[in-house]
Amino acid sequence: MGSADTLAKQSIDLLEKLVAFDSVSRNSNLPIIAFIEGYLGKYKVPCKRVPSPDGKKSNLLARIGPEVAGGIILSGHSDVVPVDGQEWGSDPFTLTKRGNKLYGRGTSDMKSFIAVCLAMTPEFLKLKLKKPLWLAFSYDEEVGCLGAPHLLKYIVKNIPKPTFAIIGEPTLMQVVTAHKGVMSFETTVYGLEGHSSQPQLGVNAVHVACDLVHFLSTMASELSKSGMHDKRFKPRYSTVHVGTIQGGSARNIIPRQCSFQWEIRPLPGENVGALIKRFDKHCQSLRKKIKIVSAKADIVTRPMSRMTGVTLPTTAHAACQTVMRAAQTNQDHAVSFGTEAGIFNEHGVPAILCGPGSIEQAHKPNEFIEITQIKKCVAFMSRLMNEVSDNR
Repeated sequence: MGSADTLAKQSIDLLEKLVAFDSVSRNSNLPIIAFIEGYLGKYKVPCKRVPSPDGKKSNLLARIGPEVAGGIILSGHSDVVPVDGQEWGSDPFTLTKRGNKLYGRGTSDMKSFIAVCLAMTPEFLKLKLKKPLWLAFSYDEEVGCLGAPHLLKYIVKNIPKPTFAIIGEPTLMQVVTAHKGVMSFETTVYGLEGHSSQPQLGVNAVHVACDLVHFLSTMASELSKSGMHDKRFKPRYSTVHVGTIQGGSARNIIPRQCSFQWEIRPLPGENVGALIKRFDKHCQSLRKKIKIVSAKADIVTRPMSRMTGVTLPTTAHAACQTVMRAAQTNQDHAVSFGTEAGIFNEHGVPAILCGPGSIEQAHKPNEFIEITQIKKCVAFMSRLMNEVSDNR
């Protein structure tokens, strides 16, 4: 096997190329998928694209070893979040080294994991595996895990069932066996515009929206104090958050419309349905009041995305033991961010999180990963080679 330093350098070289692709979710990811496909093609690794319904984006599934049941999936997402409005000290799409840190969008979340997977591919090919190692790279994870369901449907229908998956989200190479879910929504209030000097003749959509936002804030406070708690998570309770709000056209016009986007990040086992029902009940109460003024007034909430909160395989599970041996740990962790792991689980493929970088750097300006994290991931993959070579 190549030396650890050589493999780390190759990983960084590949990371530089991956970061250069502006694979923000609003863009097509086909250029970065074509690059990965071309790289794997040099090693004669069979690849299959699993495209989005409109064909503008694609997942990629690659196989190392025979096409038989069992084996492991190494999974990551190819998209990154935007850099708009963020103050960067360097070009976010140019990998920049400062000290022991590599800066660039996606360095932590999660192109470094993909880079290590690619750098290790020649080493995995030398093993002459009896069970496969799959590389699975998805699209649009950052906007609601839109690509993974198509990918998993293809996997379930078309390939022999893998034993489990490792999702390389940034966990500082810790083994994560539980994470919160994410459910996001957009609520729009439709009011009745008019002159601001006669508020009694209109329906102020901004006022109604603010009432609803306050209700969500109150619900969030209740969850933090008296709701379900799980000390494995930070924070240890389910959260409710409002991220954006837009409404109105001028100071002296009663606003006709106001929309806000919000989310629930529930603990595994949280009764999310009850939370949504509470919000809907409050919406119904306000809807009755505003319709007295205008029959056209309304409140409409639409779901935007859903990631299930999950408890992944326990430490007694064979898959978890395999990952723990490779990570050289006997401790598992839980995280508050959502991932594609729940989608794997729902399709019968147990999934565990373990990847380089810190979630604290993700989505921020000057996102970075420490070079030591890449080296730890290379060491993890090297030990994983011993696990798969034993055909466990």
